[in-house]
Amino acid sequence: MMIRAILRNAGIHPRRLISALHGWRRYVRDRESFRGKKSSAHFPWARELPMLTEWDEASGGFGAYFLQDLTVARWIRHGSPGKHVDIGSRIDGFVANVASFREIEVIDIRPAPGEVAGVIFHQLDVMEDLPEKWIGCTDSLSCLHTIEHFGLGRYGDPIDPDGHTKGLEQLKKMVQPGGVLYLSTPIGPERIEFNAHRVFAPETLMRWFEAGWTLEKCAVIDDHNHLTEGTDAEVLKGFRGKLGVGIVAARKME
Repeated sequence: MMIRAILRNAGIHPRRLISALHGWRRYVRDRESFRGKKSSAHFPWARELPMLTEWDEASGGFGAYFLQDLTVARWIRHGSPGKHVDIGSRIDGFVANVASFREIEVIDIRPAPGEVAGVIFHQLDVMEDLPEKWIGCTDSLSCLHTIEHFGLGRYGDPIDPDGHTKGLEQLKKMVQPGGVLYLSTPIGPERIEFNAHRVFAPETLMRWFEAGWTLEKCAVIDDHNHLTEGTDAEVLKGFRGKLGVGIVAARKME
C-alpha cells in the first residue's frame, strides 16, 4: 500500500502506464498514416507531443466533485444572497461556477494563486479564533469537501484531532442569523484515512445542525456518482454506501 501511495503521489499510475504502452503502438501507427497522406494545408512539423491514453477514454465525466460543485452553485444562484463567502472549496470547480454569475469571497489557509475578476481572496486559518470582522460576516457561506481535512496537516494546517469540530464552530459563527451554510463532506462508515481526510457517518452530519439550524436542502452523491436531492434529512438517512458525499444547506435560526 505504501509503495502504491508513493507512486500515485509521484504521478505514476500502473494502469495508466499500461494504457500508455498500448497507446504508443497506436500513436506510431497513426503518425505514419498521417504523414503519408496529402493535405491542402501545409503546417510545419514541430516537436511531437504524444497523447497516449486518451483514445480509449470518455469525453470527460460527471464525477462527485463536478456534481457537488454544480449542485451547490445552483442552490446559491436560486438563493440570491446579498454576499457569498467560501471556505477552501475548489477554485477551478465550485468557485469558478459561482464567479460566473456573481462575486464571491474566498478564504483559504493557503496563499491565493493569483487574481481573477469576481473573486476576492483572503488567507486565513479558520481553526483559529476569528478576527472580529469575520463574525456574522455573511448571509451565505460555503465549505465544500474541506471540513474533513481540518487538523490533518495535508494542506499545511496544524495537526489537531479536533480540527473539524473547531473549524465547524468557526463556520457557524461566520453566518448571520437567517443566513445559510452550504456544507459538504465525505460520508460513509465513520473513519480517518490519514492524512487524506475523515469520513463522517450521515448521522454525524445531521447532528451538526440539530440545535439552532434547519436543514433546508440535502443531497447525496453515492459510491457510483449518482446524485439524489431532497428537502429533508431522509436523503442522508438512506445512504448505505462506503464512500459518498453528503451535502446540506442549513439555515441559521433568527
